Amino acid sequence: MTPRVWLAAALLAVAGAAVHWGLPALAPAARWALFVFAAAVVGWTVLELDETPVALAAALALLAGGSTSAGHFYAGLGDEFIWLLVGAFVLAAVLQSSGLAERWALQLVASAATPAALMVRLTGFIIATAFVVPSTSGRAALLLPVFLALARAVQAPRLVRALALLFPSVILLSACVSMLGAGAHLVALDFMGRLGARVPGFVEWIALAAPFGVASSALACVLILRLFLTRDERRTPLALPRPERAPLTRAQWGVVAVTAATLLGWATGSWHGVPAPIVAVGGALLATVRPLTGADLKGTLRQVEWNLVVFMAATLVMGEALLASGAARGLAQALLQPLALERLAPAALLGLACLVALLSHLVITSRTARATVLIPTVALPLAAAGADPALMIFVMAIGSGFCQTLSISAKPVAMFASGERAHCAPRDLAGLALALLPGLWLLLMLCAAVLWPLQGLG
Repeated sequence: MTPRVWLAAALLAVAGAAVHWGLPALAPAARWALFVFAAAVVGWTVLELDETPVALAAALALLAGGSTSAGHFYAGLGDEFIWLLVGAFVLAAVLQSSGLAERWALQLVASAATPAALMVRLTGFIIATAFVVPSTSGRAALLLPVFLALARAVQAPRLVRALALLFPSVILLSACVSMLGAGAHLVALDFMGRLGARVPGFVEWIALAAPFGVASSALACVLILRLFLTRDERRTPLALPRPERAPLTRAQWGVVAVTAATLLGWATGSWHGVPAPIVAVGGALLATVRPLTGADLKGTLRQVEWNLVVFMAATLVMGEALLASGAARGLAQALLQPLALERLAPAALLGLACLVALLSHLVITSRTARATVLIPTVALPLAAAGADPALMIFVMAIGSGFCQTLSISAKPVAMFASGERAHCAPRDLAGLALALLPGLWLLLMLCAAVLWPLQGLG
């Protein structure tokens, strides 16, 4: 066996002993839930296994050990967040195949006179895509053709490197502006609901998270301009090719109408009372009416990231088992005493939560898996020490968006950093992440300590 396998086996043995002898007061179902949870974390981190099979195996193990029921296991795929995700994926696939995103992006930046203006406009456009495309990898696939077209046009290696850093950085940091921006958000909302906290709606989520998402994306843009381009390079005149000016086709107008109607339905949910998942499914059906948009349901469903959908369903089952069995509460109490978290001031608890959320990508590469791990092991123990549970969960969900230190830290980073030739080096990613970290920590602290409590969270 390899050293990695030996390490995994040793960690599982330690976890099993700790759960069995360290938490004797917990029910067997709760202890089994904690052990399965630990095994999933080891699979994701030490063994670096694919996150979906690990999560699905964990859900099956929880069912076999009595930590969850067959009804709750099946309910994972029927959860409202799963239907919201599927509907949004279908809508995003139709939007991508229509070519509208690439066309609009190139039209937006065509008149940019300098690299600085180009990157500012791109930052705004990338942020906007978070409202219609679920998952960061989906947005990366949508925007990769835009990057490649610009890379061919500018013919300046240092500017291409800056663009290769800008695209994934803004994709990842701006994902938080929408509740559909990442699967981690849906995991956080599910935990909030199960704990009895108020669950933000589509518009309320934007009001809470958009300030952080926009400010952090702007910070990344400024740092990339300052660190990777000289003053003269930032001001060098650009001559970008003129984009296509032909009028939109009938099918493209149909895609525009369906997308706008779906976004309007999500935004006005509190008025008409139709849940966001139902709006998403309705929008997906309209988007796959061939006479209207040129797309059909059968072909579009092939483009849905079913791997992420199944992963989300399995993680929801894991979250339900941890809470319902009492495992999360027992773990929080067990961590509270030896770490003396209750002695820390509220500001220290918040600062610790923000730091852990921002650094967790160095250990757990999947954003949804990070939320699944951090909420019961960090957010709930800090809540037991005196912090607000909903606020801690929200901090974990938002802070986990910082994950561009390594090319393996997130799929968008790998997509833009690699290719026919490397567009940016590992030292570029690490240098940008190191420069971003202090600013992001301060920004997250400011939002969590001031802005979000003023908005009713915490």
